[in-house]
Amino acid sequence: MASASAAAEGFQRVSAALLQLGHTPPPVWLEVAARTSQEAADALGVALGQIAKSVVFRRRADDAAVLVIASGDRRVDEKRLAAAVGPVGRADAQYVKARTGFAIGGVSPVGLLGQPTLLLDRELQRFDEVWAAAGHPNGVFRLTPQDLQRLTGAPWADLT
Repeated sequence: MASASAAAEGFQRVSAALLQLGHTPPPVWLEVAARTSQEAADALGVALGQIAKSVVFRRRADDAAVLVIASGDRRVDEKRLAAAVGPVGRADAQYVKARTGFAIGGVSPVGLLGQPTLLLDRELQRFDEVWAAAGHPNGVFRLTPQDLQRLTGAPWADLT
């Protein structure tokens, strides 16, 4: 089991990245772990779709990580994703941690240790405000879809 300080390392990295990028407000540490979009929505009292979930795939051609930030109430369509980046497969927990620096349930769109191909699903634009993971299952941060695009530089795509 990781120590509390080691577990919070990802949260600290995301906090620092958001500060450097000029994003306010700072991330929030939830009293309960929110490993799924539903758990996060319940903890925050927001609609499931307002959770900007991070889904990591493995591109088959070069084994590169592909990170999709999608609305919590939508499922990533692998055929649409493959049309955008080439054929992909699922990524296991070890791959996700190695390629992003975060454990599944806490993968943030900012503060990544690797350089995954990053895509934003257009469905997030339905909301004025969304919540993304902040480097740990207990960490989240609030932003607009426009902020998400500005902070990541990632393109919008139809992926669900």
